[in-house]
Amino acid sequence: MTYPDKLLAPGETVAFELKPHWRALIAPVVVLIIEVFVASWLFFSISVSWLRWVIGIAVVVITIWRVLVPFGRWMTTQYVFTSRRIIVRRGLITKQGRDMPLNKVNNVSFHISVLGRILNYGALEIESASDDGDLAIDDVPNVQDIQRKVYELHELDDSRRRDGAAGDDPLPPMT
Repeated sequence: MTYPDKLLAPGETVAFELKPHWRALIAPVVVLIIEVFVASWLFFSISVSWLRWVIGIAVVVITIWRVLVPFGRWMTTQYVFTSRRIIVRRGLITKQGRDMPLNKVNNVSFHISVLGRILNYGALEIESASDDGDLAIDDVPNVQDIQRKVYELHELDDSRRRDGAAGDDPLPPMT
């Protein structure tokens, strides 16, 4: 899912977009696998029909709560880094969003746990000069590269504002 151009300011361009790291889907997949085996075993080992209905309803509730909701959260979470701001959007039914202008960024730091080092993800903490507070983004893939890219975007935004350049914002190669 790409960020719509109509939501960007004139001259603003998308540098890169991210979704949360795929490790957020490990727990829902494990729950689904265990649920299928346990529910199948219970369903076919019990001969009482009303108890089978209870098992079926429990399977549906657990699937929605522990599998579909986390997957939906992962699918609808979007981290967008543009030439002028950082955008975080979440939600399918209800939306939650936060934007942070690059000119308000004071510091960008990251934290990588042991599991994060193995799976290549971490948390990104962006300190802001505004009253809205800091922006914490969890489950960022390649968090060290993203930190470096945010600094590059911040420097480009500073030079653009100092020079008063018009037109589209230049972006560094984001490979």
